[in-house]
Amino acid sequence: MAKIAQSRSEKSSITTISSINHEGKGITYKNKKTMFIDNALLNEVVEYKILKKKKNLAFGKSLKILKPSSQRVVAKCNVYGVCGGCSMQHFDEGAQLAYKQRSFEETLMHVGNVLPETLLSPISGPLWHYRHKARLRVKFVLKKQKVLIGFNEKMSHFLTNMNSCSVLPKKISDLIEPLQNLFYKLSIRDKIPQIEYASNQVRHILVLRILEPLKREDISLLKDFQKSNKIEFWTQSKGYDTVKPLSSLTPHEMSYINKEYNLHFSFNPTGFTQINPFINQILIRKVMNMLNPSKVDLIFDLFSGVGNFALPIATTGANVVAIEGDENLIDSGNRNAHQNNLSKNLKFKKLDLFSLKKKELIGLGYANKWLIDPPRVGAIDLINLLDDEIKPELILYISCNPSTLARDSNILVNEKDYVFKKGGIVNMFPHTSHIESISLFIRNE
Repeated sequence: MAKIAQSRSEKSSITTISSINHEGKGITYKNKKTMFIDNALLNEVVEYKILKKKKNLAFGKSLKILKPSSQRVVAKCNVYGVCGGCSMQHFDEGAQLAYKQRSFEETLMHVGNVLPETLLSPISGPLWHYRHKARLRVKFVLKKQKVLIGFNEKMSHFLTNMNSCSVLPKKISDLIEPLQNLFYKLSIRDKIPQIEYASNQVRHILVLRILEPLKREDISLLKDFQKSNKIEFWTQSKGYDTVKPLSSLTPHEMSYINKEYNLHFSFNPTGFTQINPFINQILIRKVMNMLNPSKVDLIFDLFSGVGNFALPIATTGANVVAIEGDENLIDSGNRNAHQNNLSKNLKFKKLDLFSLKKKELIGLGYANKWLIDPPRVGAIDLINLLDDEIKPELILYISCNPSTLARDSNILVNEKDYVFKKGGIVNMFPHTSHIESISLFIRNE
């Protein structure tokens, strides 16, 4: 990859933005060079400055909006444009959804040469304070004599100097500055590289990654803070198995209740759980509607996690095999199945879904329906296993990366003889360019 050069002496220029890229950056052209401009919308006239260059590319930021778009709004966050956590606060809500829908469709067409027969309406929810799980960097800055907590600056390894965050729950946002002051008092203030935040909307847990043991005085300060602010500090000194509450009296697992399906979920605060609980609830409802599970079905939930979808599906009486590669998630999933009295028709299996063999999949039985919810790399290894022996009637694909979805959809439609029936976006991460989606494929009879 070509080395990116810094362009510190570059003078400002004026241009009209001709399009928007997949990261929500404005695109313009100059001297046969494609330039990506932060904080610029389609058809806007902007004064901009180039910050970084490659051979045929350049990256810059807008300095002044000379002719604003009607879709532009004032960013809510006071460090927007500096912090790398959000990239689309200058889009109004409708423009964000339109951009993500367009990007979803264009990626499917250009990468996969496919489109669903029916485009679903976008799934959206609260725009602010939605993020109930996050990983925050922590850094003691000697020159400033201050501890910073938050996200990296854009295109930088530097930590943003921030005192609030509008996408985190308000309770945690309001605690950023008090936490900075607290950590400054700790003896290991330069030995806490990150905080893992997790919440079930009742309990708020902050897992401190610590590189040295806490001293007695540190523990006392942390306990006083958590008591007065109604949060919980946990610590992690090494791997997953070292995650533990600061107080021995605190329950060693979190849980939340899905009231719609009367389900109780347990999970570890550092384990994978849905970031946006509001959208997740709508998504579960959508999955149930599109999957339409019944007692005659055997359903594979592939990349199942702790059973976010598997448990609601199992309440219908369908037989479910939830497959996951992470041992800790499998353990949590089995506990969830047991405590919800679903162990009879819901089984969790540990299998590496990126190196799964055909005989292993056949050994689980013939599943007439698949639910696939892979990480960003997609599910091409699974898709390639489909043949006359392994060919479910229905595949419901939840994606967090339109490019790998397009690649896998192309194989499903053009090689495996499936029909792309429905697809649409899920705005799981408002104010970011991240695009979640749900797609339905039906076997061509």
